[in-house]
Amino acid sequence: MKVSVVVCTYTLDMYEHFREAADSVLAQTHDDVELVVVVDGTPEVYDRVAEDYGDREDTVIACNDQNVGLLASRNRGAELASGDVVAFIDDDAVADEAWAERLTRAYEEEDAIAAGGKMTPEWVARKPSFLPEEFYWLIGVTHRGFADGPGEVRNTFGSNISFRADVFAELGGFDVDIGGRKGDKNLQGGETELCARMREEYGQGVWYDPEAEVAHKVFEYRTGFRWLIDRAFWQGYSKRAMESFVNDEGGEEGAFLTALATDSVPARTATLIRDPSLAGLLQFLFLFQFTAAVGLGYAYALWDWDDDTLFR
Repeated sequence: MKVSVVVCTYTLDMYEHFREAADSVLAQTHDDVELVVVVDGTPEVYDRVAEDYGDREDTVIACNDQNVGLLASRNRGAELASGDVVAFIDDDAVADEAWAERLTRAYEEEDAIAAGGKMTPEWVARKPSFLPEEFYWLIGVTHRGFADGPGEVRNTFGSNISFRADVFAELGGFDVDIGGRKGDKNLQGGETELCARMREEYGQGVWYDPEAEVAHKVFEYRTGFRWLIDRAFWQGYSKRAMESFVNDEGGEEGAFLTALATDSVPARTATLIRDPSLAGLLQFLFLFQFTAAVGLGYAYALWDWDDDTLFR
C-alpha cells in the first residue's frame, strides 16, 4: 500500500523545520512512501525545496501561483499524490519512523477509510507550568482523555490524519472556506468538517492509533498565557461554527466537558490535597480559566452567528 504524505510550507523562516518534517517522512519504515511538497506561493522557498529534494524519485514538488492557504494547498497536494492513501503532516512536526506503517495497518487490518494518530509535544521553548494536559489541544497536541486506546473517533489533528485517496477525492477534499483568519475571526476545524462529511457519506469515522505518533513543535509564542487564552476563545467560537457541519451538538465536546467535571477536577483536587505543589495548583486553576475562555467564545458565536456570512 503506497502512502503519499503531503507537507505544505510557505516561508523561509520555517525552512529548517520543514526539512526535519520532510526528512522524517522519507525515513519511514514503511517501504512505499511518497513525499508531496506544496509551497504556498513563495518562489524562493520552492527553489530551496527543489534544490534539496528535486532529484528524488519519491518526491513531488509544486508551488502555488499565489498564497491560497493551508487547506487549498493540502487539496492540491492530494491531487498530485499517487498513493493509495493520502496523509497530512505540518511543516512544524516530525513523524515517528513507524508512523506510515501504523497508518497502513489501520487500512489493512481495521478496514479503515481514514486513520490518524497521537500528537505529542516537542517543547522548543520551556513547557509552561500552568498548562494542564487536558488542554494540550490548544497547542495542537493530543490531550489527556482524548481516547482510551485504539478505536474510531470523529477526527484527529490535521497534522496526523490520513484518508484513502479515493475517499478523499470523492468527498472533494477540505472545504477551503473553513479555517484560518476571516476578518477578526480565527476559525479552526477543516479536518472536523471533512470528517463529518465522511461519516455522513460512509458511516465511518477516523481510526485512531495512539502508536502512530507525530511530534508537534511547540514554539515559545504558543506557550504564552495571552496566546493560549485567545486560542481557547476562538476554539470555542469554532466549535459553535462546526455544529452547522458536524451535526454533533453536545457530542465529543460535551464528553470532554463531562470528563473535566467528573474525572479531571476530582483527580486534581485529590492530588493537591495529597501532594500540594505550585504547578499543580496553577494547572488546577487554569482548567477553569481555559474552560471559561472556550465558553465565552462559544457564547460570542451564538450572538454573532450568521450561517450566510460566517466563513466569508
